[in-house]
Amino acid sequence: MIHAPGDRLPPLSPVELSEAQAAASEAFRASRGTPVFGPFAPLLRSPELMLRVQALGEYCRYHNALGLRLSEFIILLVARRHNQAVEWAIHAPIAERAGVDPSTIEAVAHGRRPAAMPPDEALIFDALAEMWAHDRWSDATYGAVLSAFGAQGLIDLVATAGYYALLANVMNVARTATPPGPVLPALD
Repeated sequence: MIHAPGDRLPPLSPVELSEAQAAASEAFRASRGTPVFGPFAPLLRSPELMLRVQALGEYCRYHNALGLRLSEFIILLVARRHNQAVEWAIHAPIAERAGVDPSTIEAVAHGRRPAAMPPDEALIFDALAEMWAHDRWSDATYGAVLSAFGAQGLIDLVATAGYYALLANVMNVARTATPPGPVLPALD
């Protein structure tokens, strides 16, 4: 198997898989309709964890109370925050198809607060910026998020950001190879 230079935990070939890894790989394929990829390649070293993380991701990405546009917007914010090129390459096109304005995507890519966003995106942008700066929300921010998205949406927002931060950290440590797609620019 050919691996990208520097990829510390590249995809495993079928002959390298333990019995548990092979079973987890097959379960992943059955659930996602695709072989293990991206962050799941390094996570396969802990097959039970990979399957549990994948199940959480399925909820965060496809079933959360915020909907696809906002979850993809959250993913882009996390990718930028963690300088995670794989997440960016995969999710920037999905975010645009889901309705995130290209100018918003461009501003986030360059580490700027977008000049014009719908109110729900602006609230998420500001709430995550506050959370990352202070590890909590003020009462005003908590109240605004609760009012806008309800209790389930509030929890889903925080959990989605946390889930994609987990994946970003795994891929950053593993130096997971970036697939073709939009490039996340380096910040000065």
